[in-house]
Amino acid sequence: MPVARMLRQVVGQMLGRPACGCWTSAPLARFLGTSPRQIPADANFYSSSFSGTDQPRVLITGGLGQLGVGLANFLRKRFGKDNVILSDIRKPPDHIFHGGPFIYSDILDYKNLREIVVNNRITWLFHYSALLSAIGEANVSLARAVNITGLHNVLDVAAEHNLRLFVPSTIGAFGPTSPRNPTPDICIQRPRTIYGVSKVHAELMGEYYHYRYGLDFRCLRYPGIISADSQPGGGTTDYAVQIFHDAVKNGKFECNLKSSTRLPMMYIDDCLRATLEVMEAPAESLSMRTYNVNAMSFTPEDLAQELLKHIPEFQITYNVDSVRQAIADSWPMNFDDSNARKDWGWKHDFDLPELVTTMLNFHGSDTRVAQAN
Repeated sequence: MPVARMLRQVVGQMLGRPACGCWTSAPLARFLGTSPRQIPADANFYSSSFSGTDQPRVLITGGLGQLGVGLANFLRKRFGKDNVILSDIRKPPDHIFHGGPFIYSDILDYKNLREIVVNNRITWLFHYSALLSAIGEANVSLARAVNITGLHNVLDVAAEHNLRLFVPSTIGAFGPTSPRNPTPDICIQRPRTIYGVSKVHAELMGEYYHYRYGLDFRCLRYPGIISADSQPGGGTTDYAVQIFHDAVKNGKFECNLKSSTRLPMMYIDDCLRATLEVMEAPAESLSMRTYNVNAMSFTPEDLAQELLKHIPEFQITYNVDSVRQAIADSWPMNFDDSNARKDWGWKHDFDLPELVTTMLNFHGSDTRVAQAN
């Protein structure tokens, strides 16, 4: 099936409406971004440095995903609304469109991406366009195009225009032969999903461009990210988001992972702060270009027990999805993020009790804290 058609279908499924008409018709060669460009073998690029008074000009790709809107709002408070441009291939809802600059950006179209960077004088690029783990397994060729071909376009544009580039990685970049508890920054990875393979590729390509061309590449391996104001996006850790929606609405939740499946997790506020902190860290403080970051590690049963303190009638049942369970069983149970804490002072704010209280307050639940016996 052509990549363009698959993209239309997946976008339509994620948005809950027919996919037809989401994309303008175009030859596949243009869609895949085959604009001719080459980086000379002896090229040597160095990203611009910023003084304390300079404000970066920021572009966020894949901006309508779970993290993009939150990151845009977070960065706009720091750098000013007009200095942070959100982009995606989808039409934004009104509140996002009117909340700050938004433009169409197709990462598979190199010429389009390059024009955006030049015309808007971009200096920092946050590359969030990707298909997540479960969706990627259902659409491997599509995930390969978006997660790998799109990355190559971003790397080339960033190197050519001296950008500081952030590309998120994931717990999914590890595999069943990796040490799982804890998982260090540097170890055997060998993931078994196209999402994980593409993220290892992104880590290594980013580091290669840094050492070969001087690209200021920075990367964090995110744990499962829990966000109150966005819908699950097709990831294996998304149960930890959906459980709050269902607990408040129905008082019960059916989990697609085993009760004992332990995975590293982080509340979105910590995630966004970690992302900005690593981008602002002096280059000389970074002993590596890809870091683990972590906040907490829990199982579905741990999360359900914490929810019961607030909603005593809450019930959880289990209907295990074999695909998602196999993915989770190959991932880290806990992240070792000691290098991030040592090199640039990373420190999380949210543990499990604070996470649950914050999520329930956001969803408007009447908090009913159970009396301890």
